[in-house]
Amino acid sequence: MKLNDIRASWAALQVVTGIGPIHNETDYDRMVALADGLIESGLAGDGGELSGLFGLVSGLIADYDDKNHIFPVASPREMLRFFMEQHGLTQTDFPEIGSQGVVSEILSGRRLLNARQIAALVARFHVSADLFIEPVSPVH
Repeated sequence: MKLNDIRASWAALQVVTGIGPIHNETDYDRMVALADGLIESGLAGDGGELSGLFGLVSGLIADYDDKNHIFPVASPREMLRFFMEQHGLTQTDFPEIGSQGVVSEILSGRRLLNARQIAALVARFHVSADLFIEPVSPVH
């Protein structure tokens, strides 16, 4: 292992990206902006040139969220509605989920989110998939 090479590369990466541990909301906002930029670039998807970097950044964000952001207990559709309100989004702003009609059915409870839709929401909002998974009722 060539630690001097790693040290120099790490310093250069930090200068370019600002990547590093998240200690506060300013760091958090910086990492979310980096994750958003990676998604918008189209290079963060499966097999994308920067998918590894996106994975690292998403992990940092998720760890910080788990320790510092308490989300209320709510159904997946309530969580989707919450994120829509927080980000000023409408039902037509979710092509990754489906048409406006599909989003409407999810919000009304007539349809559940599928795995692909949940993965898209996790990537978009940088939150745990648990927020969008319908709890299973115990069988009696």
